Amino acid sequence: MWTAIYVAEGYDIAKKIENLLNEEGFLVKINTFSKEGDNTLYEILAPEFEAQEVQSFLVDLGII
Repeated sequence: MWTAIYVAEGYDIAKKIENLLNEEGFLVKINTFSKEGDNTLYEILAPEFEAQEVQSFLVDLGII
């Protein structure tokens, strides 16, 4: 089961976060969450069993 761990504004930011997490060995994917006009939100998803660890890593990076 996939769990949303973060919502990023814009594809470039979502892709950057996805790449950082992949480099650390986390399995993640991005999915379009909401689109309104020119603004698009992307949710970053991780498997439920490692979602808390991924979020902790994002906190350590200062992303959340």
